[in-house]
Amino acid sequence: MLRGILTPREKEVFELLVTSKTTREIAEILNISEKTVRNHISNVMQKLGVKGRSSAVVELLKLKEIHL
Repeated sequence: MLRGILTPREKEVFELLVTSKTTREIAEILNISEKTVRNHISNVMQKLGVKGRSSAVVELLKLKEIHL
């Protein structure tokens, strides 16, 4: 898989997700709706072909798309 698969916003969402932020907290920080946060997470899971946020995080870490 190629690097740079995340949009800038998806990257922001997942960088916050790995810091144990909730959907609500991410939405407040980024000034977007909780539904939009969930949509970004779903889109990334679909791109990666994984089920679940934790699987997406693991794959993104492996791909060096996000960092802890």
